[in-house]
Amino acid sequence: MIRQMTIEDYDNVYKLWQTIEGFAIRTIDDSREGIERFLLRNPKTSVVYEEDQVIIGAILCGHDGRQGCFYHVCVHKDHRNRGIGHKMVQAAVEALKKEKINKVNLVAFTQNAVGNTFWNELGWRYRQDLNNYDFTIQADPITIVGKKE
Repeated sequence: MIRQMTIEDYDNVYKLWQTIEGFAIRTIDDSREGIERFLLRNPKTSVVYEEDQVIIGAILCGHDGRQGCFYHVCVHKDHRNRGIGHKMVQAAVEALKKEKINKVNLVAFTQNAVGNTFWNELGWRYRQDLNNYDFTIQADPITIVGKKE
């Protein structure tokens, strides 16, 4: 079942993130306080996929009033290739449409073969006409890089 993510989901979503190979969790942005800030700003657009009261998929989805962005899109490896990711993407896109957002972007690390294959299969366009820049305002070290199981 897909439903809207709430801060009450944090511990279970965090546990899911820890199972994702190549997944990076930042101390400030991905802390309970950081995710609560994000969800307060974007209360209706993030989703989780739950089976038997266990969260097996999640998308942090927000927007700035102009375009949306997906963060931390993941499905537990034992539940992939069942359409869960596709359904969560559709739900998050529909939530953005309700907020009058017409464009969504995301960042997939170049070495994330599973993620890049997923987005290509969904028909998302790989942009070669842009340079992606970022600037760290406050040191926010990566504390966990997904475990290989």
